Amino acid sequence: MKLRLELKKVVDDSYDIEIGHALTEKCAADIEGGLFGKIKRIAIVTDSNVEPLYAQPICKLLADKGFDVRLFTIPAGEKSKTREMKEFVEDSMLSAGFRRDCAVLATGGGVVSDLAGFVAGTYGRGVPFATFSTTLLSAADASVGGKTAVDTPLATNLIGLFNQPAKVWIDIDTWKTLPRREIASGLSETIKHGCLGDKELFEYLESNIEKVFDCDTEVCEYIALHNCRVKYAVVMKDERESGLREVLNLGHTVGRAIETLSDYKLLHGEAVGIGMAAQVRLGNALGFISEEDMIRVIELYKRAELPVAIPDYIDRAALVKKLYTDKKVRNGKLRFVFEKGIGEVVHDGEKYGMEIAESQIAAVLENM
Repeated sequence: MKLRLELKKVVDDSYDIEIGHALTEKCAADIEGGLFGKIKRIAIVTDSNVEPLYAQPICKLLADKGFDVRLFTIPAGEKSKTREMKEFVEDSMLSAGFRRDCAVLATGGGVVSDLAGFVAGTYGRGVPFATFSTTLLSAADASVGGKTAVDTPLATNLIGLFNQPAKVWIDIDTWKTLPRREIASGLSETIKHGCLGDKELFEYLESNIEKVFDCDTEVCEYIALHNCRVKYAVVMKDERESGLREVLNLGHTVGRAIETLSDYKLLHGEAVGIGMAAQVRLGNALGFISEEDMIRVIELYKRAELPVAIPDYIDRAALVKKLYTDKKVRNGKLRFVFEKGIGEVVHDGEKYGMEIAESQIAAVLENM
């Protein structure tokens, strides 16, 4: 005896990204206007740095509009992107009486949006969420595309799900409160986007990168828009990383491994800067990128005040071994994404991750 259950469905996960200035009131107004439908209970997930700057003001604005809103705060930093911290947020929400009649508002950078989006995707088997981005890194990376995850001691970003937000607000004014090192970290993903899919953005950064540190309005608006466009062009075609979306992992095979082995002394963008330097060096050796363009990429990362060499405290053998925890590994084989010149990526038909021998990348890392 057999019973077939027909469960076909069509889902529209479209959402708006609003780029602007001083968007806290706009965020509260959008929620009051029905962004989450009739939901009146809002869980604001934030971190210890962002809470007093933006999360508390948004909380007050929503409370004044009659919402039942609570703050759930995690320690700032990549070390908070764990299963244990996800459990802490979930248990805190349960203790506060939050059930399926709630929505989650991620207020912060990439760690917060990754964690809060994952919480929202599993809490009550799924509740709505939105993201108020407060960092350049988040605006360039985590706030676009719907990838949510946590890290474990064995691997990064392998425990998670795809969960699209109801809306994203990118408030450029928040970048003015960032330390210079955090702005540099955000520039790392921005340069990466120019390398993989926007030559115009890369050349614009070559002419204007110092102005980003001054939070020049025109320059910041330009890079915020172009970052979103690059990610959208990829995510639109491959939302769930079945092929093309691997290109967004450019520089991350080495970068993520170094970030973990540094015990997060390196910021994400700093580790990616080193990973991008490794990628162009190996790509040059394999004939994918000219020496001139390789130097341009490395020099732009230097101008962004990002490292392009492996710190002495990182053991090279341990680093090579750590590469095998990368999510692109297939059948125990290392796979890299490479740029083809500037503004394109190497691919073989629909295959973007290129298999390489361990000895090839080990030789490059030994000389960095």
